Amino acid sequence: MPTATAPSATATRRLRRARAAVAALFLTNAAVFFNVVPRYPQIKADLGVSNAAFGTALAAHPAGALLAGLLAGIAVRRLRSARVAAFGIVATAAVTLAIPFAPNAAAFGAALFAVGALDAIVDVAQNAHGLRLQRRYGRSIVNSLHGVWSIGAVLGGLMGSAAAGLRLPLAVHLGAAAALISLTALVAYRFLLPGPDDAERPAAQDPAAEDTPARRAAARAAARAAAWALAALGVLAACGALVEDAGASWGALYLSGLGADAATAGLAVVAFQTAMTVGRLTGDRVADRFGRRAVARAGGILTAAGMGAALALPSIPAALAGFALAGLGVATLVPAAMHTADELPGLAPGTGLTVVSWLLRGGFLVSPLVVGFVADLAGLRAGLLSVVAAGIVTAALARALVDRVRG
Repeated sequence: MPTATAPSATATRRLRRARAAVAALFLTNAAVFFNVVPRYPQIKADLGVSNAAFGTALAAHPAGALLAGLLAGIAVRRLRSARVAAFGIVATAAVTLAIPFAPNAAAFGAALFAVGALDAIVDVAQNAHGLRLQRRYGRSIVNSLHGVWSIGAVLGGLMGSAAAGLRLPLAVHLGAAAALISLTALVAYRFLLPGPDDAERPAAQDPAAEDTPARRAAARAAARAAAWALAALGVLAACGALVEDAGASWGALYLSGLGADAATAGLAVVAFQTAMTVGRLTGDRVADRFGRRAVARAGGILTAAGMGAALALPSIPAALAGFALAGLGVATLVPAAMHTADELPGLAPGTGLTVVSWLLRGGFLVSPLVVGFVADLAGLRAGLLSVVAAGIVTAALARALVDRVRG
């Protein structure tokens, strides 16, 4: 009867709209920062600074993310994930407008510090809302959201590259991008899920329940288990960060060392990002069918074997294939670690996700230092063995992941 099916149809439409809205947040979150990246050469020239000074300013972005990242859980609990994600993107876009007017490297670094801090908070909030929506769906959707983030990064990069090619003034370019991105985020906010972020979680234990020694012992055991689980998930997230950074930071340099020209060397990051995007867009169905543990374990093996073969048989085609296999192998790792952290019992909503996101960003900060240090001692091939090691560790720790989405 129509009256029986209408509520279900309405609920389905609302879920679809909420999913499109969350996807819009992931896309715009990536597009904000990647609009700026292609303008780095012009910014450096305008500031008239050395490579060292410019690099120090760039390091302010991950530094801001690390310092502010642990505040994300508090912000989400007090303001709710929908508000923090949507209005945080607007705030991040607004901060980028200070970049064209930075008079020196210190001011530029301060702007990037603020962008990194806001981005860390937005990242937790949008993932918290996406995972909340995933609980509504009762099946995996978070991998596709991360895939949309990758698409947003590409779109932002293309926007920045086009603006640079057209010689648009930086203030005009970033102003137009901020307006478009902010409008998209504000429209998306209207269609996000209403209510508290723990509405879809199982009912919490009654705080008025009798306090007994057995109950206290169980609570302590749950806290210890959660701490160990967070440690394992943090290592998995750091492994994902290490592999992702290797593709972005070292791929072109490695291919250049093999004799590739500049255009061909740039294909390393293209191969990596393309494979990772495809893996994320298709990863939900694969994870639902085989389970997150099996997918992460197979991905770790694929990463280690693909990059190991590329390093053992150094050639341009092998290197491109190795980076592509690494991108495919880690495609679903970070979303799976975030989902598991968000489901850990005994933690306040957003706490596990905040901790793992913070450790992930720490991995992005430490990874280039580790690879660069080893590369200086024994060559870049030896430095990229860290990717092989990350794949092996991922395969070993995959059992720490939640295997299925609970509806």
